[in-house]
Amino acid sequence: MNILNLTQHNASIEQVKAGVYTPGPQTSAAIKSLLTFSELPSTDEIHERAEKLYAIVEAESPDAVMVGGAPYLLEVLVPMLRANGYTPLYAFSKRVVTESDGVKTSVFKHLGFVSV
Repeated sequence: MNILNLTQHNASIEQVKAGVYTPGPQTSAAIKSLLTFSELPSTDEIHERAEKLYAIVEAESPDAVMVGGAPYLLEVLVPMLRANGYTPLYAFSKRVVTESDGVKTSVFKHLGFVSV
């Protein structure tokens, strides 16, 4: 299964093994830019960004889409994806803490995807 990474984060090794892929550098930069809000967005801007992200999904034509980002953007984007036959997936991970020589390290371990 080809799962487009439509988040601001690099896919983990486990996610890549599950089929998540990141498009080329130019498209990845566009995705990150569209997902990043540094000012209070208008409703029109949210819809415009969702449409641009959807256009990227259409161009990539994946089997599914790993989504993440601002809830107000996802509220517009996710129904758009579903209405056009794309399955939006949310990554599910668990914080795993290890200790070595008295130093605790937290790592998020990908355990699967949630589709709602």
